[in-house]
Amino acid sequence: MNKHTSMLGAAGILGIAVVIGGCASSAERPDGDMRTAESAIQQAVSSDARKFEPVLLNQAQNKVADAEELIEQEKYIEAERLLEQASVDAQLAGARSDTAKAKQAVEEINGNIESLRQRMENRQ
Repeated sequence: MNKHTSMLGAAGILGIAVVIGGCASSAERPDGDMRTAESAIQQAVSSDARKFEPVLLNQAQNKVADAEELIEQEKYIEAERLLEQASVDAQLAGARSDTAKAKQAVEEINGNIESLRQRMENRQ
């Protein structure tokens, strides 16, 4: 009976390993995450991230390229994680670009205000 029990245990462990392995490889292609990451990158580009946050934008683009390779290798979970990171990087690049543009606009407005003040003082 001891031999029978150990064979059942081994079969059980093998069955669990097959189920776990099947779950790991049965993840779906992260096509939605790919579209989201690409959209976030396009929005960052539209926000002038190439000018204000080129390093962060490049990191996002590189992560998408790496994820494409992982998808080809059917490593969908790892690809999904990279695509999520790429989306966040691109969104951050876009937000930082918008912030930098807003700061420039404020500086320009402040410069114009100061120029007007000086003109008014010179007239008096």
